[in-house]
Amino acid sequence: MTAVYDTPVVLDRRDGPYGEVVLRRHGALLQIIANGCFLMDTSDGRSERLLVDAARAALDGRPAPGLLLGGLGVGFSLAHAAADPRWGRITVVEREPAVIDWHRDGPLAEVSAGALADPRTSVVEADLVTYVNETSDTFDALCLDIDNGPGWTVTEDNGSLYAPAGLAACARVLRPGGVLAVWSAEPSPEFEGSLRNAGFRQVRTEEVPVARGVPDAVHLGVRPG
Repeated sequence: MTAVYDTPVVLDRRDGPYGEVVLRRHGALLQIIANGCFLMDTSDGRSERLLVDAARAALDGRPAPGLLLGGLGVGFSLAHAAADPRWGRITVVEREPAVIDWHRDGPLAEVSAGALADPRTSVVEADLVTYVNETSDTFDALCLDIDNGPGWTVTEDNGSLYAPAGLAACARVLRPGGVLAVWSAEPSPEFEGSLRNAGFRQVRTEEVPVARGVPDAVHLGVRPG
C-alpha cells in the first residue's frame, strides 16, 4: 500500500531576496529547499547539535559565553543551544524572511518555539556575510550552518565567507579564545588549511557518520588570544 506522503507536499513557496525558498513536508519530515537545492530536513539533527556542543567544549570555561548562530535552518542548532543553560546570549542571523516566518508562525515552530521564547534568544534578519563585516557585537562562539559546506554554497556570494577576507571577518566578531565552528556535508582538508592560514589555532574536524555516503563534518578553529 502506498503511503500518503510518498510524494513531498509543498507547504510554502516564496521568492526571497536570494532566490526561491520552499518548505515541504515529506512524510513526517519538514524540508527546506533553496533555489532547487536541498538544504536540510528534520530527520536527524545530530550534526547540528554537534556543531553547538563542539563549539561549547572548545571554549575555555568562561561563564555564560555569547553564541552567534549563522543560519536558522530547521531550528535544531538553536533549540539545542537554548536547552543548555550554560550559554549566555544567543543571536541567530537568518537572511530569509520566509524561514523566520516558518519558525515564528509556521510548521517549524514545533522545533524552535521554546528556543525563540527564551529571553536569551534574538533573531536578526540579515545576510551573515554583511553582518560579520558590519556588526560591532562580539561573541565567544560563531557556529555557521548556512550552506552545505565551504565548497557547496547555497548562493555564490556565500563563497566569500570561507575565503581569507571572510574568515578574517569571522575572527573579528570573536572574542580572544573564541571558537569558529562550521558545518559541512563532507569533511574538507582544504578548508582546514584555510582556517590555519587565517590564523585560527587548534584546527580540527569532527565527523558524524550518516546512513549512506560521506559523513557530515564540523570544522573547528580557535581565535588566538
